[in-house]
Amino acid sequence: MQAAIGLERPASCSARWLIALLASLVGVLGGCAHETVSVPDVAAAVQAAPLDLTGFVDARARFREIYCAVANDHGTKLPEHRPCELALVRLAGEALPGGRPVDLHSRRAPFLTVLVPGLLGECLRADLDPFADALAHVDRLGYPIRVLRVAGRSSSAANAKQLHEELQALPVAEFPHLVLIGHSKGAVDILEMLVRYPDLRARVVAVVSVASPILGSPLADRADSWYAKLVESFPSSACPKGDQGGIKSLATTERQHWVEANRLPAEVRYFSLGAVALDDDVSTLLKPFYSELSTYDRRNDGQVLYRDAVIPAGMLLGFVRADHFAVAIPFSRQRPMLSATLIDRNAFPREVLLESILRFVDEELSSR
Repeated sequence: MQAAIGLERPASCSARWLIALLASLVGVLGGCAHETVSVPDVAAAVQAAPLDLTGFVDARARFREIYCAVANDHGTKLPEHRPCELALVRLAGEALPGGRPVDLHSRRAPFLTVLVPGLLGECLRADLDPFADALAHVDRLGYPIRVLRVAGRSSSAANAKQLHEELQALPVAEFPHLVLIGHSKGAVDILEMLVRYPDLRARVVAVVSVASPILGSPLADRADSWYAKLVESFPSSACPKGDQGGIKSLATTERQHWVEANRLPAEVRYFSLGAVALDDDVSTLLKPFYSELSTYDRRNDGQVLYRDAVIPAGMLLGFVRADHFAVAIPFSRQRPMLSATLIDRNAFPREVLLESILRFVDEELSSR
């Protein structure tokens, strides 16, 4: 759901408005925070809790194997390195890796990867696009990639139309196969597009959701919530209002009804990567939302519950130990003022993560 923040321009009215609003938001909601428990105690409870998920293919062990191989091979040379055991959360039922080798050679992938940002993504500058700090890295490894922005505050139906038009414009001869990665609401928009516009199904070979509210988020359920007000009141000079259906598209009743009523095309492969943050992993800005979601389940990223982040019948890659922003949005490298204050838990090895996602998808597609 990516609702927030981007512009660190001292003279900008929208930037000053944003910082003031976010600071007041944290101040008002901060009193709702749950009692802090030591991280080891929380980690043990999180890892031991039964996984309340059904109807998915569990690929967590293989994804961990690939992630750890990438991290151990060259992750220490990349920014914000973490050992793989501190980058991925091991939730209940995850099998041990099988010991299969991981091919780390560079290659020219037979597909173009297209990244789709989430709610308010259009309102941020391009250096805060999902994985903006990792694009050049994976491109050098042979994975061509680009970002396709959609309306920041519009409904998934409106954004599906926009996605369809822009993907359709990509020349088939140059890009016959597409892998679509959606961060947050971006994946919801992608799924909507695949159902509404069947003509692209022959080209889209895979969809990857990253920290996406596939089954909605309780944060989007109340039209009068601070979360909804934040999105609605964002200055229109920073991004158009569109049809203003973005929040409604993420409500749990809306999303669950959509999933039940629509069958995803069988010819496309589906992969999900969620995020689960512990208390010390959550940025100040997201703590009130993390606390609210923790009344449902501590396994959340400050925007999405873990169980709502999985595409039905798809492959589950695992859960990153990071909050909703840190998993994909590089505030830590692009916005020092925000990363020292409101978004202060943003460091994460996003190059390693994006490379691991693409290597996993590439391996799966090649094995068909």
